[in-house]
Formats: sequence, structure tokens, C-alpha cells
Amino acid sequence: MATVDDGSRLSDLILELQEKGLTVSGPLERRPGGAGPSDAGMIWVEGTPVTVPVDAAYVANTPYSLEREDSGHGIYRDGVRLASATPAGRPRFYDMETADGTPYWKLALMHLDSLASTVLQTCAYWGNDDQCKFCGIGVSLASGNTVKVKRPEQLAEVAVAARDLDGAVDITLTTGSTWGKDRGAYYVSKCGHAMKEASGLPVEVQFEPPTDLAVIDKVHSLGIDSLGIHVESFDPEVLARVAPPKARTGIERYFETWEYAVERFGEGQVSTYVILGMGEDPEVTLAGCKRAIDIGVYPFIVPLRPVPGSLMAESVPPSRAYTESIAREVAPELVKRGLTADKVSAGCARCQACSALGSLERTIQLGMPGRLPVRSA
Repeated sequence: MATVDDGSRLSDLILELQEKGLTVSGPLERRPGGAGPSDAGMIWVEGTPVTVPVDAAYVANTPYSLEREDSGHGIYRDGVRLASATPAGRPRFYDMETADGTPYWKLALMHLDSLASTVLQTCAYWGNDDQCKFCGIGVSLASGNTVKVKRPEQLAEVAVAARDLDGAVDITLTTGSTWGKDRGAYYVSKCGHAMKEASGLPVEVQFEPPTDLAVIDKVHSLGIDSLGIHVESFDPEVLARVAPPKARTGIERYFETWEYAVERFGEGQVSTYVILGMGEDPEVTLAGCKRAIDIGVYPFIVPLRPVPGSLMAESVPPSRAYTESIAREVAPELVKRGLTADKVSAGCARCQACSALGSLERTIQLGMPGRLPVRSA
């Protein structure tokens, strides 16, 4: 691959890194477990926020490495420098703790410029036949790196510190699913409300479709800005294999829930993860994405990122070419519909570090088929 300075697209490099991963010899903030696809090493590449696999077994074979230089760091392939890089440093608020002695870093983590937390680190589906195969929610809990239940008042403290000390610009909250009719939506939204009241930061909360759609009205009344209601795959056969509870809910129920949520939260403020590389039919995937876009839902396309310790730990991400082929079909539809990432208030679709969609949207909007626009680090 030619260097970025020689004119190749930065987006190509990012897609390559998200497929093959990056070896790192020094300190790097990362998210090894969590409620969804993770194994996220956090880095700025040429000023663009990116998360890349760093801990999975297949990363041992990557040709890409993060190397310290006289001034800063660089991304290298087989000894050839490709781009400048800035590893995410340890946030300053991690050195603080609550009055009861709980370290702030066990309650929420910085994902580049977003503060994120899994408020219930347990799930009704974990450890049984219903366990989602890509999920690592129990991995984090078993490691001792988090606490089972985060309380709203604790998270509110952390939100203020993350804003003031580390420049957090939004809050992303997810939760393990519960057996209740709300599927955990009430509690995660209560936490989000407390954090927003304390910090003023916009909040996304993520949960499964509730049994009663009126739950979404309650979530909206708590001042939540954006919702993530994640189907993971539009292919019913894949969903039945990797996420049985979601398959039982059914894709049509997701669309019903999304439509209801868009009416309350507005177009572009409701999103769904779409994980590529689990054996899905690409045509079914594209049709599902376009249908979601038509009703005002943002399909957040990400390549599979196998989590060490999950049931898919031995899997590998899809090829860069495959991920890009889907993203290049979806991005123009998002731009045409006006559902671009820059209009999302909070959450994964706002951040875009795990996806190529945001960069492709900006390229289309600027009429620049070449390099990815970047922000200053």
C-alpha cells in the first residue's frame, strides 16, 4: 500500500486496520469486553477517530503496527510508514473514585471522545442457549474490570468529570437485556437522565424492542436524545444462529419499534447496528438497510470484531473489500435521505470510529472521491 502522503485514501487504511487489526507495543486505551462487538483499541489516525482490533488471536498475523517515533507515533506496514497516529491516552478521570470507593473507570470508559457504559453488566441471555455469539458482556464482568450494576448518581458524577477533565462530547449507554417488559430500557434511561441532568451532554441509550411500545414514550420523557435498537443482522437465518432471542423477536418487530421511535425522537436519532461478516446474504442486508433508511433509521454498518472470550472468539472479520462494498451502497442512500452522522446527537452513529460510513458520507457530501476528511487531534 502506498503511504497516505503519496495520495492513497486514508479510508482504505482504516478499512484495512479494521479487518486485520494492529499490533501495539506501548500503552493504548482499549475496550476488551463489553455488551456488543468490541476488542477496540482506540486511536486517532491522521486526526480521524478509529477503533481497531488489538487483542484477538488473528491480530498476531497483521502486517500493521503502531510504532513510537521521535515525535509521536506512526502506523507502519512491514516497516513502511503509512500515516501519523495518536494513541488514546489514559483519561484523567480514571484516577478518581466515588465516595464509596468505586473507581470511575469501573463505571464508564472513554471511547475516544464519547463516554460509554454498560449500566447492567449482566444479561438474561448470557450463559445459556440464548447467548448472543458475538457478545462479550460477561467477559468484562468476569475480569473484575467493571461492576454489575452502575447507579445513576455514580454515573452522573463520572459524566461531569469526563466532560471537564477529558472533553467528553456525548454519552453512550447500553445494557444487558432483562426479562421485564421494558427489556432494561427504563433503567438505562434513568441512568442517562441523571447523567444528562448533571453534565448537559447529549445521551444515547440502547436496548431491545420492549414488549410495550409505550416504554419508548417514557424513555423520551426522560430527555434522552438518541436511541440504539440493534437488530445486528437483517438476515433471519444468521440472526437465528448468532442471536436467538433477536430472531424470536423478529425483524418485522424491529421495524415496528423503529417506526414508533422515529415518530418520537426524529429521523436520524434512531439507529441499529448491522454487523457484517457473519455469513449474511449481502442482498438481504442491503435491502434491510435501505428499508431502515426509508423510515428514518440509521443502519450503523460495522465489520464483525470477534471478542476474545465470546462464542465467536475464533472468527475473523470480513475482508475490507466486502465491508466497503456494502458501505458504498448504503452511504449514498444516507446522504440522499439526509440521515448523515453529523446530524446524530449522540451514540455510535455520531462517533463513527468503528465504521467506514461516516467517512464515505463526508466524501460524497464534499464531492471528493479521494482522501477522507479529517479533524484536528
